[in-house]
Parts: sequence; C-alpha cells; structure tokens
Amino acid sequence: MKIIFLTVSIVLIALGIFGLSKGFEVTKSSLSNIDSIHQSANEPKIVVYPDPNPFVQQSIKEFESFIKMALANRQAPGAALAVLKDTSIIFLKGYGLREFGQPDSIDARTVFRIGSVSKSVTATLCTVLVNEGVIHWDDPVMEYLPDFKLKSEDATRKLTLRHLLSHTEGLPYHAYTDMVDKSAPVDTLIDYLQDLDLIAEPGQIYSYQNVGFSLIGKVIEAATKKTFEEVLTEKLFRPLHMVDASASFQKIAKNKNSAKPHQLTQPLKISEAYYSVAPAGGVNASAQDMALWLKELLTQKANVLTKERLTEIFEPQVQATVRNLNFFKWKRLRKSFYGLGWRVISFADGDTLLYHGGLVNNYRCEVAVNLKTKTAVALLVNSPGLLANQGVPQFFKIYDRYLDSIRRWKPAL
Repeated sequence: MKIIFLTVSIVLIALGIFGLSKGFEVTKSSLSNIDSIHQSANEPKIVVYPDPNPFVQQSIKEFESFIKMALANRQAPGAALAVLKDTSIIFLKGYGLREFGQPDSIDARTVFRIGSVSKSVTATLCTVLVNEGVIHWDDPVMEYLPDFKLKSEDATRKLTLRHLLSHTEGLPYHAYTDMVDKSAPVDTLIDYLQDLDLIAEPGQIYSYQNVGFSLIGKVIEAATKKTFEEVLTEKLFRPLHMVDASASFQKIAKNKNSAKPHQLTQPLKISEAYYSVAPAGGVNASAQDMALWLKELLTQKANVLTKERLTEIFEPQVQATVRNLNFFKWKRLRKSFYGLGWRVISFADGDTLLYHGGLVNNYRCEVAVNLKTKTAVALLVNSPGLLANQGVPQFFKIYDRYLDSIRRWKPAL
C-alpha cells in the first residue's frame, strides 16, 4: 500500500495538481525556452536581468516561498509575478495552474484579467494623449460628449476629464456597478447617470466609479474617431510590445494561454462583464505585459511616456481610504489619496507607494511602485483570497527587511 500511495503522490505532483508547478523564469539562459513555446519570430525578446545583489535575490526568494505556500494551501490555483528595480525587469515567473485539475501551468505569457488595474492603464494612455495635445486634463466632458447629462446642469458644465479619472464626479459610490456586473450596455448606463441625485459638486469628494470612470473611453473615442481598444493598442500596447494585452472578451477567450478564473479550486467561465466599461475594468494582460508597462513608468526609455505627464497622474487629487488593511501590517500609513487612475499611499517614514488593485470575474491583480526604492511589482492571481490580498504589502515588507543590506552591498571588484 505504501508503494501505491507513493506512486500516486509522485504522479499528482508531476501534474502540478497542488499548484506548485515550476512555471517559467525568463532569464538570459531560459528565454529561448519561452520563445519556442509562445513567442513568434516577429516579437521582441524580453530579457530579464536578475539583480546581482544577493540580498535582492534573497528577498525575492522569500516572497516566492510565500506564493508557493499559498498555492500549496489552495488559496489559488496559480499566479504570475513581475518584479522591477531601477531600470530593469529583474524577475518574471509563473506559478501553479491555469485551471485547477488540468496539467497546463502558468508562465510569464499567461493572460489574466486585471480588473480595476485597467484604470491605471487607461490613465497611462491618457498621458500619451495629453502629451500629444489630443485631450487635456481640465477639458469639460461636454466638449467631447455634448449630449451627456448629469442631473444638475451646473455639474454637467463643470465636469472635467480630471474628475472622471479621480472618481470625483459627484456621483453616488459605485453607481450602477451592479448593472455592469450583468453586462448592461455602457451607453445605457451613461444615460442613466442623469437620473441620479449627486452627492457633491464635481471635484469635491472621492466616490469610486466604474461607469463614471468609463466616460473617459467615450471621450477618447470622440477625440480620436477610433475605438478605445484601437487607441489603447496603437498608443500603448504596440509601442511597449505588450503583445498579450487586449481589452476585449473575444481575445482572452480565444487565447490558448489564458488563466481560468476560480472560486477557490472550482473553475469558472470567463465572463463578458466589465468589457463594456473597458477603461475601468476590461483590460487583459500577462505578467510580461505588466512588466513592460511598469518598466516604462519607471524609466520612460521606450519614449512612449514622459516624466512630466506621469508626475501629473501620480499627483494626489483627493483623499481616499485604502481598503486593503494588509498595508497596515507593513508599516504605519500617514495618508492615502487617489490621483488620476492611481492610488497614492503616503507612509509615516516618508515612503510613497503608487498602487492599484483589481478584482473582476474572480481574477485578481495587484500592482505597486515604490518611488523611494525604485522598485515595482505586479502580481496576477486566478482566484480571489489571501494570496492577492496580502501579496503587495508582503512583498514590500520582505524587501524592507533586506533594504539596509541591499543598500550597503558592494559588488566584488
């Protein structure tokens, strides 16, 4: 009996049924393996440069242990991780399974839905359009959508693009999000906004939106005469070589290397919900895509984004409470704000974290940039739960423990 049990255990582990499959780490030595499976000859090769600092390596290894333990405890079937430091992607890897009970493992090119992190991507796109003079932060919405109405004529006239991107439209909290969940047409939901009593004048208070935020997509379409996804692809995805990224249900549904959403270990169908409000919650991306996007946020080396415009979206616009209480387990918060498509978290020790989380269709995505240490992380998970909730704070909590050693280390001559 012992021999039979041992044989079955080996088979189960080989299939990765416990969520501990090796995944892919894209380094100089392993890149060809990724290329042969997922990368066409016309696509650029993404090279990861592991940081030579042993304390950086140790911090990532410790965070990997956190991910693997979470998967072993069945908090999620799988995940993908991207880590950046200074000007480089230093780590990129997939863990566990695309679908529980199936042998296909997650790699750096596996596509997830990123939920409300779409808002940060959309705000990034807007920096490109503002830099080109196509739109401006303080343009009235009516300039692009003359038929749009709020219940108050005065508020309608005052409403600007800045208000849309900072959730300060004056609309009730999560207005019509319940109808977004049911895939109601966005044009209908936008028309419904004129029936709502406003809770404040535009610009006064923070009130999180999906429908209100997605008005920016309609503005972009009116300004460019193209669909939101066409502009997003043309101005951001293509120049940054985000080859797996998209903003449509059809593209993730057809992608053979896409992760399935789960309720714990129960696979679910990929839903069409939230693609109608794509600027707020309809972007799909792989860990590699997220790494390339974060790299441009840190470096502007691809000449797609500019530091001046990025500074504008990272500027606090309104005070906004952080709902992820795990940040309090890292260190003491001073204040938290919402910028334009980004949360801005200020800590008592002077650190500032740019952050956003996303939950849609039981996919989770968490991204953060620490401006002080010049580090960034993206974590994608195909099930909600503790792994996603704790991931970003845990990463920086671990990294902080090594920070003094990281700074003091000097390479051997």
